[in-house]
Amino acid sequence: MIGIRRLAQAGLMGAMALGMILDAHADAEGERLEVVATTGMIADVLRQVGGDAVSVDGLMGPGVDPHLYRQTRSDVRAMTQADAVFWNGLYLEAQLEEFLERLAERRPVFAVGEAVPEERRLADAEYDNQYDPHVWMDPSRWRHVVVAVRDALSELEPSQAEAFEKRADVYLDELEALDDYARQVLESVPESSRVLVTAHDAFGYFGDAYGFEVLGIQGFSTESEAGLARIESLVDELVSRDIRAIFIESSVSDRNVRALIEGAKSRDHEVRIGGELFSDAMGPEGSYEGTWLGMLDHNVTAIATALGGEAPEGGREGRLADADEKEDS
Repeated sequence: MIGIRRLAQAGLMGAMALGMILDAHADAEGERLEVVATTGMIADVLRQVGGDAVSVDGLMGPGVDPHLYRQTRSDVRAMTQADAVFWNGLYLEAQLEEFLERLAERRPVFAVGEAVPEERRLADAEYDNQYDPHVWMDPSRWRHVVVAVRDALSELEPSQAEAFEKRADVYLDELEALDDYARQVLESVPESSRVLVTAHDAFGYFGDAYGFEVLGIQGFSTESEAGLARIESLVDELVSRDIRAIFIESSVSDRNVRALIEGAKSRDHEVRIGGELFSDAMGPEGSYEGTWLGMLDHNVTAIATALGGEAPEGGREGRLADADEKEDS
């Protein structure tokens, strides 16, 4: 089982209360594995790999910021009654860690983001021994998560291991195809324009994979506040480097991005919003952008188009929402 960070503090629930909930859970095997995923990205992988053998309950829907998310009573009930819980780890779900640490003593809990090898993680410049948790932004790293999910499901339900492996192989082929598409369209962006300015530093792995400099107003976590000095520094960057497009994020307030635009305007430098990107959450449920493949396809296509490159309007397979439905200004 993938390891979980051991915490010094006591969990948010007392051991007795948690134990009572767990003991009330029926041990009889069902026909399907009942699992809970914290983020939409992990839930999507579970559905792709698990197929009909797995029922997935996702805690965080579109527009939800996992850095700030706190569990509700219904979340606690779902996680304590599930056959297993899957979370990203790497300090993404910061407010859930204490609870998940206690739960791991009684139930299978998998920190699948931590399956990415340490040598392939980006270090947090502000905190020692911490890493950028946004590993889903690079398909070559995300494939480690897919494999971890496959192995965890096979551990939970060995009779379905062969089916899980086949579905994972198909999905990994899709990851590779999306990676190829991303490289093709992003290479069309002029080198001088390969600067990605976003609300928070969620695109480091994206930049590392595809050769883009990433400037986030906030740090890896949206818990960190962007001070006036940071805003002024980024305005200087926009003006001196003639950066004309910056991006908002679906799960983060656009307040700081608007401040950048106003700051640049006060210095007679026009900056527009190049589009809305999916960073810590996917698009609407039931949509193509509401899948991991769709969210990354959307991001790649929007970034390439806004920064002077060429990309098909509908993305890799023509499945993205119509251009007039996308935010632009």
